[in-house]
Amino acid sequence: MTDPLLNDELDSVPDHDRFATVDEIAAALTRLAADHPGVASLRRVGSSALGEPILCLSVGDGPRHALVGAMPHPNEPIGGLTVIHLATRLCESAALREATGHTWHIVGCLDPDGTRLNEGWFAGPFTKAHYGRHFYRPAGDEQVEWTFPFAYKRAYFDRVMPETLALMRLIDDTRPAFMTTLHNSEMGGAFFYLNRPVPELQAVLKSLPGRYGVPLHAGEPEHPSVRSLEESVFLAPRMEDTYDYIEALGEDPAAQLTGGSSDSYAARYGTLCLTAELPYWRDPTADDRSPAGVGYADLIRTHAADLRETFAVLDETLGAVAGDLATRSPFVRASRFFVPFIEGVATTVEHHARAPESDRPATVAERQSCRDTAHSVRLRFGGMLLRALEGELAVGNGTPTIRARARALSDTYAKWCAEAEAGTPDETIPIRHLVAIQYGGILAGAAHA
Repeated sequence: MTDPLLNDELDSVPDHDRFATVDEIAAALTRLAADHPGVASLRRVGSSALGEPILCLSVGDGPRHALVGAMPHPNEPIGGLTVIHLATRLCESAALREATGHTWHIVGCLDPDGTRLNEGWFAGPFTKAHYGRHFYRPAGDEQVEWTFPFAYKRAYFDRVMPETLALMRLIDDTRPAFMTTLHNSEMGGAFFYLNRPVPELQAVLKSLPGRYGVPLHAGEPEHPSVRSLEESVFLAPRMEDTYDYIEALGEDPAAQLTGGSSDSYAARYGTLCLTAELPYWRDPTADDRSPAGVGYADLIRTHAADLRETFAVLDETLGAVAGDLATRSPFVRASRFFVPFIEGVATTVEHHARAPESDRPATVAERQSCRDTAHSVRLRFGGMLLRALEGELAVGNGTPTIRARARALSDTYAKWCAEAEAGTPDETIPIRHLVAIQYGGILAGAAHA
């Protein structure tokens, strides 16, 4: 795809003041199939755990196949709007279909059950407190992106979810030359994952955020085992690498890991895989590599202590109510997974602080990244545990312990929200800009497949 055509397509993205719901995405894809017979067709490729249809719109008749899936993590809804726009432009523009040279397979929402549990914040207000209070992310073994079959050393995972099975079958059926599952982050700058180096594509990806004033991410990677290709472009995480990293720390990887990812599964077909991670809130320090006036080892050691403090509050709360819980709601299951997960992250960070390469000055971006992560962990997982306790109360399970712990956690959570709002930037990035960066990444990725 030529740069002028890519620029024209970026300019085609409309304004948005909210994120799309599951029903709105399904309605948009259904309407496109009805309005463009012979160009687009809609089919059900699977079902969610609760029986929700998983729909795929196929567009065009190019010799290669491209697969795009939105919301494999249901708290990351930028992709819902992105797939609607991608599908609309492909249906409307024969020139765009010809320029891409692909048959496109577009899944509107890979986790409809989980996405519905996030819709309370999709229309705003876009504050961190409102986001955290309506946040949901499934337990690790219930996430579409991390429940592909995985066998390595002492780790073995085959509890494939129905949503994951739908995506697996679609990958096997289409053998895509290009695939992206659409993700996003919360704070910091934009960054990208590729499953193999593609220098020309990397240059395009790095240029896209700057067009909209979004900085590139120069803070902490999502995990110390992640390898960088260049600034803000990383090799897609492989569970094997994470296993080896944890094992080298003297910990038990098999107890901490779940399954593999979609790009690892698609590797058998030589598929080029892309993930674009974009923040909701603008952070002017996200690309600030100037010295922060503190040592990096000390910085992340303090960060580990912050994580342990959060873990202690949530673990005490969860332990106190454990014998009184009457449900296995998604919020209960997620809390049981993520509360000990926080402790595991703290341990990993502590090991990283002792590594020789951590004996260096920290940057401003790294310091802000640690602060953002600490606030995010509190608001995400504290909010989910509160929702778990409120769910117990809603079904009439108001034991004295549950009522007392819900009140205490609510008070603590209010303080955490106030600290997060005061301690991190509060300017949201226009949704149109986020969709445009994802959309541009998709078109560029398909052109380089």
